[in-house]
Amino acid sequence: MSGISQVSIEIIKYGNNRRTINHEKVEQLQKSIQLNGLLNPITVDENFNLIAGLHRLTACKLLGFKEIECNIVTYDSQEQARLAQIDENLIRNELEPLERGKLVLEREKILVKLGMRAKTGDNQYTLKLHLDGGEMISPAPKTTQELAKQAGYSERSWQHDKQIARDIAPKIQKIIRKTPINHKKTTLLNIARAGRKERILAEKALEAHDLAISRGDYQQAEEQGKLAAFLRAKQEELQLQAFHSAMAQLQAKSETKKEKQRVKQPNILNSLLFNQDSLSKIGDKWTLGNRHLVYYGDTAGKDFIKLLPSNAALAIHATVSDVWNHDYLIDEAKVVAVLRSQDNIFQFCSTTQMNFQYELLLGKIYVGIFSRQAISKPQIPVNLDNVEGIIQYLINMFTIQNNYVIAPFIGNGEILMACEKMRRVCFIGDDNLDLIRNGISRWGKWTDKQPEKIARSNCLYF
Repeated sequence: MSGISQVSIEIIKYGNNRRTINHEKVEQLQKSIQLNGLLNPITVDENFNLIAGLHRLTACKLLGFKEIECNIVTYDSQEQARLAQIDENLIRNELEPLERGKLVLEREKILVKLGMRAKTGDNQYTLKLHLDGGEMISPAPKTTQELAKQAGYSERSWQHDKQIARDIAPKIQKIIRKTPINHKKTTLLNIARAGRKERILAEKALEAHDLAISRGDYQQAEEQGKLAAFLRAKQEELQLQAFHSAMAQLQAKSETKKEKQRVKQPNILNSLLFNQDSLSKIGDKWTLGNRHLVYYGDTAGKDFIKLLPSNAALAIHATVSDVWNHDYLIDEAKVVAVLRSQDNIFQFCSTTQMNFQYELLLGKIYVGIFSRQAISKPQIPVNLDNVEGIIQYLINMFTIQNNYVIAPFIGNGEILMACEKMRRVCFIGDDNLDLIRNGISRWGKWTDKQPEKIARSNCLYF
């Protein structure tokens, strides 16, 4: 049975490999079908498996249709039917890069399996239909270039989609799908490239494993299997780090934008809270919202150091001063990030006793990353042009909510404010009275809360 027929809507089947339904599109189709009827029949095979038209089918079901008009076609194989499904999705649907790339990859695998892989200048395959018992050749299906053009994309764009789907590890793909970067192709390409070398080497190791098995060399097979597993894990590690870096950059830009959109208020200090007497004594300290600690005094001294939690996730040193006597941070925090200018970073890294890991160039600011543990450098490029965005990026990259962050210089309160917004706990200090005032004042305006001064005889527990 082939051709156009009315078919009971209940007997039409579709598998789990179809894309997710776009409910907004279904609603639009419902309105159109109510007004004009079903203008374009859905396509099914001879066993009533749906080939094309899931949204139309769903709309008709919701409208209470008992039957639906179908174009019934007969394919030589399940593979050819799947090719038709893929082509329909590629042409008719708006897909995210990862989803589109997976379909293009699957399409090429089917073509290879059927021995129909296209050569340059050829059609990619010829689809045979059987109508009324006689064999006929359907119009030649589209080449990749033709499909891409008809869907509104360039062939190069689809090649990038394939790279994203092929080179990003399946575990990382699942993490990406429900995040804002799922539709950011440039970011996805950077993540794919972060682990591409490891993926290629892992595939070669698996080929060597299979070859060793065929030769009966089981020791070599075991070694190659372990190597493949190691490389796959390394690929996932690099790509997960690139993903976190991308999310941190996105979050940093978002927080910076929110900050700029806030109504600017005059920088007037509350004289009842911040008079000269209340802030003039070295060693004074405050809690902010029963969460953050602010210390007035020398942050390289033992009085500040003994207040620190000793298990901080991150310490950030952001100052233009050439004075550095904070090597102790490497013992207090898992990661230490030091922001410096171009002409200062080399000198700093060559004189500090902290364990250097790598350097980042964020905008025009160089960031040295130090840690006693080995840390892989993110391979995704970061474009941030202000200190607040950079600090938010670093906090996103190396911490999670409620982690401790140490800042031995308060600056304009960037680190304190980032910790407040991102729900980290900040231990911050400075020996500059005006900076202490301004930082606490900025926090107070943002939170509409008041700081609490800690009596010198009291001990702090966090």
